[in-house]
Amino acid sequence: MGQKTTAPTPRHRPARDRILEAAARLFYADGMGATGIDTITAEAGVAKMSLYNNFSSKADLVAAYLQARHEEWLGLYRARLEQASTPRGRGLAVFDAYADHAGLAYEHGFRGCGLLNAAAELPAGDPGRAVVRRHKEDVEQLLADHLAELLPGHPDRARAVAEHLSLVLEGSMARAGLEGDSRLLQRARRIAADLLENV
Repeated sequence: MGQKTTAPTPRHRPARDRILEAAARLFYADGMGATGIDTITAEAGVAKMSLYNNFSSKADLVAAYLQARHEEWLGLYRARLEQASTPRGRGLAVFDAYADHAGLAYEHGFRGCGLLNAAAELPAGDPGRAVVRRHKEDVEQLLADHLAELLPGHPDRARAVAEHLSLVLEGSMARAGLEGDSRLLQRARRIAADLLENV
């Protein structure tokens, strides 16, 4: 018989994980600029030195936060993709993953896309904006790949429809965040479903 293992309690989890999770909650709820290092370390239950042992600066922590949000979304997308059996369903999996992300239990309510919110706070040329841009480009590429399955031999049409769907998705996410109403993402999915039915 193997040795019994137990899940680590919050205080026994690695400090880096606790810091990143605390930062993610606070950055999403209050914004990155309004969230100081002292607030993050208090929320994570670690000393300030522990933060700097794991992240070289607040900018480094922000970059890790942005990458973690991207990975979180990718996990939701992959889970949806496993349930999709057609190119149309795989395209809609992108929309479903965004709706799933919006449906997560946010402590202070849904405020839209955390990556877009972060990008709005960062100055032009900041490396964090490049992380956000890459995420959005990756999402559009996923849509383009699924459209290429639906429209074999028509790469220009597939790319154009993917761009259209990407703009529908981003517009719905911006409005949903502004209005605090994630149901707008379901409306965007219906628009996408109708469009994919008729390509």
